[in-house]
Amino acid sequence: MPGRPRQGLRPAFRGWRAGRPFWGGLLLTLGGAEILFTEKASLKVVMHIGAQGLAGYLLPAVMVLCGLLILFNPTQRLFYSITGVLLTLGTWVTSNLGGFFLGLLLGVVGSCLTFGWLPDQEPRRSRRRRRREARAADQLRQTGDPSLNGAGGPA
Repeated sequence: MPGRPRQGLRPAFRGWRAGRPFWGGLLLTLGGAEILFTEKASLKVVMHIGAQGLAGYLLPAVMVLCGLLILFNPTQRLFYSITGVLLTLGTWVTSNLGGFFLGLLLGVVGSCLTFGWLPDQEPRRSRRRRRREARAADQLRQTGDPSLNGAGGPA
């Protein structure tokens, strides 16, 4: 499109990331992947052990799926985050203490970040910017700017 200014890869990724709970979905995906990588048994051993062994692979795989769905379908984030935290807590029993606590921690934190994400929230202003704005308002008040007083004249 010739009329539209060309956008770089980094600003395009930032725009995509701003419209979804990116860090929560990423942490949940990484937690599930870490738990999957800590499983050492081959598929033959899992089938021999039974349902408990299969659950050791199934729960983290669904965790990864929930994390990816959070990233690519953020409208259903509440369902995916609740499902993700329940699956993560289930890996405590089925998958080497939740991937030796690291996958468990990543999954729970990612699910909580996703659950708490608000899509229509204003971006936060830094403390430095708030202080700068407060100083500018104080300076205007001290100079006697009539637009800052309710009566329209100097105080």
